[in-house]
Amino acid sequence: MRIRRGITIFAFIFAFILTLAPFKGDAKNEVIYVVPISETVEKGMFAFLNRAVQTAEEEHASAIIFEMDTPGGAVDAAGKIGKLLSSTKVKTITFINKQALSAGAYISLNTDEIYMAPGSTMGAAAIINGDGNTAGKKAESYWFAAMEGAAKQTKRTPIYARAMADESIHLPEFNAPRGQLLTLGSEDALKVGYSKGTVNNLEELLDKLDYSHSEIRTVDESFAEKIARFITHPVIIPILLSIGSLGLVLELYSPGFGIPGFMGLSALLLFFYGHLVAGLAGYETIILFVIGIGLIIAEFFLPGGIAGILGLAAILGSLFLASDNIIHMGISILIAISVSILASILMIKVFGRKMKIFRKLILTDSTKTEQGYVSNKNRLELIGLEGYALTALRPSGTIVIEDERIDAVSEGAFILKDAKVRVVKAEGSRIVVREIQKLDK
Repeated sequence: MRIRRGITIFAFIFAFILTLAPFKGDAKNEVIYVVPISETVEKGMFAFLNRAVQTAEEEHASAIIFEMDTPGGAVDAAGKIGKLLSSTKVKTITFINKQALSAGAYISLNTDEIYMAPGSTMGAAAIINGDGNTAGKKAESYWFAAMEGAAKQTKRTPIYARAMADESIHLPEFNAPRGQLLTLGSEDALKVGYSKGTVNNLEELLDKLDYSHSEIRTVDESFAEKIARFITHPVIIPILLSIGSLGLVLELYSPGFGIPGFMGLSALLLFFYGHLVAGLAGYETIILFVIGIGLIIAEFFLPGGIAGILGLAAILGSLFLASDNIIHMGISILIAISVSILASILMIKVFGRKMKIFRKLILTDSTKTEQGYVSNKNRLELIGLEGYALTALRPSGTIVIEDERIDAVSEGAFILKDAKVRVVKAEGSRIVVREIQKLDK
C-alpha cells in the first residue's frame, strides 16, 4: 500500500511539474514588439501606432518598444498618441535613438520606461502655431498641464517636464537660465530619473531588459499608412486643396474633361483617402463631398442658384468633417481659395495669350479701324444746324435737318411735334437739340 501511495504521490508531483513547464518556456518565448516613431508627428502617425498597439494587445505581447527619433510635430496628434500609449495594458518602453523633441518628448513621457542612446536628447517642447510663433496663453496653459500630467502619471518628477515646455522655469543644476527650454541629454535624463539607462543600440537594450531570447516582432508602416502620414501633414493639406480647387475652376471654363479636372479630382481624392486611412474621416464625408459636386453640376441646368449654394456648403462641410481641427482646416481652405484666385488671374492675364489652353477661354480678337471696323461716327457737322421735330421729343424722338431724319434728344424739356429745333451738342450717336423759340428768348 505504501508503495502504491508513493507512486501515486510521485505521479501527481510529476504531473504538476509538467503543467508548470510550459509557463517557464513562455517566459523565454514571450513576444516583444518593436515599433519605430520617426520623422514629424502628425495625425497619420496615430493610425499606424493604433494598429501597432492593437496588434500587440491581441498577441498578448509582454512589451512594446518604441524606437524614437523625431523633431516633434502637431500637438493634437501627440495628445491622441499619448492617450493611446497610457491606456494600453501592455508595457510600453521608449528607446530614444537620437532625439525626442517637442511632441516626441510628450509621447515618451506617456510610456512606462525610457532608455536613451549616448548623445540623444529629449525636451524643447514649446508649443508653436502654424506661423512658427509661440502659441497663445490658453494653448500654452493646456500644454504645460499636459506635460506635467504625463510625467506624474508615469511617476516622474513633473518640474522637468514643465521646464521642457515653459521657458520661465529656472533650473540652476542644469545651467539653464530663464528664457531657455530644458533639453535633457542621456546623462541628465538618467540623473533626474527620466531615463532608466543608457544603451548603444536596440540589441543592447533587449539584453538589458532580458528580452534577448524573446520573440522580437517589428511593426512597420504599410504603404497606405505612409501615404496617409504624408497627406495629413499640415503643409500638404492646403497644397492638395489648392490643386483641387484650381483644377476644378479651370475645368469649368474648358470644354470636355481634361487635365485640369483630372488633377483637381485626384488631389481631392488623395485628401479624403489620406484622412480615411488615418481614421480622421469616414465614408459619410466622401458621400457628402460627392453630393456637393453633383449639386454644383446641377446648377448649370437649374435656375435660381440654390443648388450651387447647397453644393458649395456640402463640399465645405465634408472638408471640415474630415478634419479634427476646425481652425487648421479653415486656414487651409482660405489658403486654397486665395491661391486658386491668384493663380487663375495670373494664368489668364499673363499666360492667357501664350498658352493654347487659355486662348480657348478668352476672347483675344479686337475690332480695329485698320481691319475696316468703324465705330459710331461723331456728327460734329450738325452742331448749329436747324430743323424741325418730326415727332414729339419726350425727351427723345426724331428730327429732320435738310431732309435727313436723325434720332435726337432734347436737353430734358418736352418739345412738341413740328417745333423748330437747333443742334447744340453731338456726342457720337447722341444728338442733343434745343427748341429755337426758347433759344431766342
